[in-house]
Amino acid sequence: MNTAHEYNEKEIYEKLEPYIGTWFRKNFRHFTPPQKYAIVEIINKRNMLICAPTGSGKTFACFLGIINYLCTLSRANKLEDRIYCLYISPLKALGNDIRRNLEEPLDEIAKIVKEKEGVDTRIRVGVRTGDTTQKERQNMLRKPPHILITTPESAAIIVNAPKFRLHLKELDYVVVDEIHEVADSKRGAHLSITLERLQMSPLQRNYR
Repeated sequence: MNTAHEYNEKEIYEKLEPYIGTWFRKNFRHFTPPQKYAIVEIINKRNMLICAPTGSGKTFACFLGIINYLCTLSRANKLEDRIYCLYISPLKALGNDIRRNLEEPLDEIAKIVKEKEGVDTRIRVGVRTGDTTQKERQNMLRKPPHILITTPESAAIIVNAPKFRLHLKELDYVVVDEIHEVADSKRGAHLSITLERLQMSPLQRNYR
């Protein structure tokens, strides 16, 4: 059984791409405890369970390593038109909030890379729930987001949709938010089936 390891600031910055480290230093003074435990492990492609209170930096504890990976691919012109990260939240109302929380730093990081290297990093974030219009769904089929935010119910639907499922064949990451909210319910049972269906690809699971 692996023992959790707390990384220091120097170790984390050594793992992050320099321009992401630059962005983090401009916006935050220090890494929070969940970030010190999780970021390097996620960069190293290890499964994680993050248990921490609200306001402790869980979002970036989970996503900074994923963003690091996607930005590296984008700079190398290797970022494909497929979904790399599926983010599942039991609360549909949080989807747009999570998207805003990701798009703002992604825009800021893209500006840093553009200024320093003249390279465009274009990482797309999308939301797919029961409220998503047919037009938006068709747009996602043509040009899928690299990070897709959804609910357990919508995740089950897209896994069963033949055309959309093609974008999930090489899924790298799955993030399940607020897993305690669904773990002991029918929604949790259905979600576990969905995750097992996705497990056919070598994805990384992160739970918050």
